[in-house]
Amino acid sequence: MTNTHFGFQSVAEDEKAAKVAAVFDSVASRYDVMNDLMSAGMHRLWKKFTLQISGVRSGYRVLDLASGSGDLARGFAKKTGKEGLVVMTDINPAMLSRGRDRALDQGFLLPTLQCDAEQLPFPTGYFHCVSVAFGLRNMTHKERALEEMYRVLKPGGCALILEFSKIWEPLKPLYDLYSFQVIPKIGRWIAKDEESYQYLAESIRMHPDQKTLGALMNQARFENVEWFNLSAGVVALHRGYKE
Repeated sequence: MTNTHFGFQSVAEDEKAAKVAAVFDSVASRYDVMNDLMSAGMHRLWKKFTLQISGVRSGYRVLDLASGSGDLARGFAKKTGKEGLVVMTDINPAMLSRGRDRALDQGFLLPTLQCDAEQLPFPTGYFHCVSVAFGLRNMTHKERALEEMYRVLKPGGCALILEFSKIWEPLKPLYDLYSFQVIPKIGRWIAKDEESYQYLAESIRMHPDQKTLGALMNQARFENVEWFNLSAGVVALHRGYKE
């Protein structure tokens, strides 16, 4: 049986999805509060930048994968207007429910669907844009997810991947100290779950760096792949197109 990583642990591939699900079941209720605390609110600026360069406009169809609490989905809904469509998906029902409820609270009635990003139940060439924010690193087979993103895009469509990445090297010691000593403690105090936030810190280190993820997108046939380093590379936004 083939193994993969779950944080720094090696686990069987067919066990990873359940382990990731347990993490997000645990943190769902405090997910937004923790995001604000861990990033000092910077995650809102990273998502705002993603929306700004997406090229999405009125009437577009957008698929938001691993939508979580739905920040990007709601932002896209403002851009697509009543003539467009924004679909929220997540493999985790607790996170998807939270995103749906937050959208409703803000006046957005967005279609929501629980599904696996590695096996999308959508027709080929349907969406103008497919996005995933802070979700790709939790997927067992990233290459399959990228291939599915490519498949469901229309020709000329855009894929956007916002994810933690490789920080500027001089800042790495301080970033490691914060990630492994501070974040799990915040998780223990606020979310009552230190272990899940230890995993999240580890999963960032196991995720492909900017250049490697760009190469994976090229392998999935995306064209004109580029990335934007945000906050000294703490996060990178990758963008690619379907020709």
